[in-house]
Amino acid sequence: MKKALIVVDMQEDFVHGALGFDGAETVIPVIADKIKAARSDEADVLFTLDTHGADYLETVEGKHLPVPHVIEGTSGHALVPELRALQDPKDPVFKKPTFPSLDLGNYLKAQGYDTVELCGLVSSMCVFSNAVIAKAALPNAKILVDAKATTTFDPSFQTKTLEMLEHLHIEVI
Repeated sequence: MKKALIVVDMQEDFVHGALGFDGAETVIPVIADKIKAARSDEADVLFTLDTHGADYLETVEGKHLPVPHVIEGTSGHALVPELRALQDPKDPVFKKPTFPSLDLGNYLKAQGYDTVELCGLVSSMCVFSNAVIAKAALPNAKILVDAKATTTFDPSFQTKTLEMLEHLHIEVI
């Protein structure tokens, strides 16, 4: 059985920086344990990095969310140190200019995973949209999101997000 763990946008700006929020740091040890378990289980570990340029405020997203963040080349773009220490140079990394990554979806489809688990930040935006991409790429695979390994800035969004994932036949554990 071919498995993958996708670590979504665990970047400094979402934990401690421009878009950091209370509680974001609580998922770091849970995700670190998931990465270690995935490696023990010989599952692939993939990372996404929300990635913007200096022109961010001129983009559609920048007009809706006018807070420069994860600008490539800045410290806020980097993975948090605890997870960067667990990253292997062979791990695929998908830089994405918006919430979901079509490149990630195409990669998942080509790899033919049986099980894909997603974790990271922010549950109501990037984790949600990449879970939907995974489901589209692998409609018969088991797609999972661990509620303890993702969070968002608004607790009511967390509840709604997890309910919507289940509604789309993505298993919330």
